[in-house]
Amino acid sequence: MVSLAVSLMVAMLVVIAASAAAMKHDYKDALMKSIKFFEGQRSGRLPPNQRIKWRDDSGLRDGFDNHVDLVGGYYDAGDNIKFHFPMAFTTTMLAWSVIEFGDSMHPEFSHAIQAIKWSTDYLLKATKYRNVVYVQVGDPWADHNCWERPEDMDTPRTSFAVTKKYPGSEVSAEIAAALASSSIVLRRFLPRYSKLLRARAEEVFKFADTYRGSYNNSKVGPWVCPFYCDYSGYQDELLWGAAWLHKATKKESYLDYVQSNVYKIGRHWNIGEFGWDSKDAGISVLLSEYLFFNKVDWKPFVSQADEFVCSVIPGSSSPSVIYTPGGLIQKPQMNSLQITSSLSFLLVVYAKNLKKANRVVQCEHGAVTPSTLVKLAKSQVDYILGKNPMKTSYMVGYGRRFPRRVHHRGSSSPSIKVHKNFIKCKDGTPYYIRKGYNPNLLTGAVVGGPDEHDWFDDDRNNPGQSEPTTYTNAPLVGLLAYFSEH
Repeated sequence: MVSLAVSLMVAMLVVIAASAAAMKHDYKDALMKSIKFFEGQRSGRLPPNQRIKWRDDSGLRDGFDNHVDLVGGYYDAGDNIKFHFPMAFTTTMLAWSVIEFGDSMHPEFSHAIQAIKWSTDYLLKATKYRNVVYVQVGDPWADHNCWERPEDMDTPRTSFAVTKKYPGSEVSAEIAAALASSSIVLRRFLPRYSKLLRARAEEVFKFADTYRGSYNNSKVGPWVCPFYCDYSGYQDELLWGAAWLHKATKKESYLDYVQSNVYKIGRHWNIGEFGWDSKDAGISVLLSEYLFFNKVDWKPFVSQADEFVCSVIPGSSSPSVIYTPGGLIQKPQMNSLQITSSLSFLLVVYAKNLKKANRVVQCEHGAVTPSTLVKLAKSQVDYILGKNPMKTSYMVGYGRRFPRRVHHRGSSSPSIKVHKNFIKCKDGTPYYIRKGYNPNLLTGAVVGGPDEHDWFDDDRNNPGQSEPTTYTNAPLVGLLAYFSEH
C-alpha cells in the first residue's frame, strides 16, 4: 500500500510539474484583478477612487432601523445581504495574506490595504456598543426572492445583533480575529487606528468567550440559517480569535487560553477543514510559526498541521479532500474553489514555516518537503487561472476565456450609470434568465468553479458554479502575491 501511495504522489507531482511548464501565468495581473474585485462588492457610499465604475452608492440607510450606523462593508457574494460571519473571515484572510506576502504585493499593496480598511471601518461600527455585536444587515429571504441591483434594493434592510442574552460566539470571535489581524497590518501606517482595532478585538473576544453560544440558536438563527449557519460549532472561532489576539498583542494570556481550552472546549478536531465555517486547520498552521521558532512542543497543534498536510497531499491513505481528474482539490459541496483557495493558502504558509524551521512532514507515504507543498499549491492556482480540462480561467477578466454569465445581481443587470430608472424586485428577473453575457464585468471575481469531473457550466442560473464570493478571493490574494515573485 505504501509503495502504491508513493507512486500516486509522484505521478500527481509529475503532472503538476508538466502543467506548470506548459502554461505560464501573469500572477501580478491576476493579483491586481483579485483585489479589484472587492471594490465591486462594496456597500455604502463609494469613494472617488472607485475603480469598478459601473457600481454606485447603496445601502445608505443600513442600521437606521435600530438607530445605528451600519453603512459600508461588503456584500459577500452575488446577492445584497451583508453577512458578517463570512465578511469577517474574508477580512482575516486578506490581513493574513498581507502579513505573510505583503512584500510581494507591490504595486497592489495600497489597494490591499484599502480593501482591508473598507471592512474594518465597518466592523468597528458593528461592534460600537459593548456586549452588542451586529451580525447581519438585510432580509435574506426577501432578497433571494428578487433580482435587483444593490443601488435599487427595496427589500427590508433589517439589522440583526447578538447580545448577552442571545449570544453568537462564532461570529463575534471571527470579528475579533479580523480586527486583531488587521491591526497587525495597519500598525506601521495607521498606529492610532491599529491600536483602536486591537482594543476593540480584545473587547469583542471577551464578549464572545464570556457569553458562549451559537448564533444559530439565537434570535438571528432563522435569518442566518441556512445561508451561513455555523455547522462546526463556535469553539474553533474562540481558539482562532485567541490565536490572532496573541499574534497582535503578544500577551501570553491568549496563548494560555488556546493551550488550556483546546481540549476543554469539547469538540472533534477537523484536520482537513478550513474556511468561513471551520477554522481547525488554520489554527494549527497559524500557531506553527510561533511553536517552531520558540521551540515549544505543543500537542496537538504541530501534529495536527502535519496531519492536515498528510490528508491533502496526493496519495494519502486518509484523504480529507478529493482530486478531480484534472488535479483540482475539492470537497463535495457548493463553491468548490473556496476550498481550493483556502487550503492552498495554508499549504504555502506552512511550507514557509517548515522551510524556516528546517523541517519536513513525515507522512505515512513518505517525507513531504516544503517545496512539494508549494508545487501542489501552485498547481491549484494555475488550475483556477486556466490550466484545466475546460481551458478556462475561473477569474472574471483574466485570460482569453473566463465566466461571462456570473451569478451576480449588479454584474448581470444594466448599470445604474446607464439605466437610471429604478428596477423593482421582479423587474430584474429578465436579466437573470437571459442567456447573454453579463453587461458589467465583475473584474477579478473567482466563481464557484467546476464539478468533480472538471465540468463547468457558465450559467448564472447555476450559482454553485457561477457565483463569486469574497472569501474565495481573499486567500487567493496571498497566493497570487507569493507566486508573482516565486
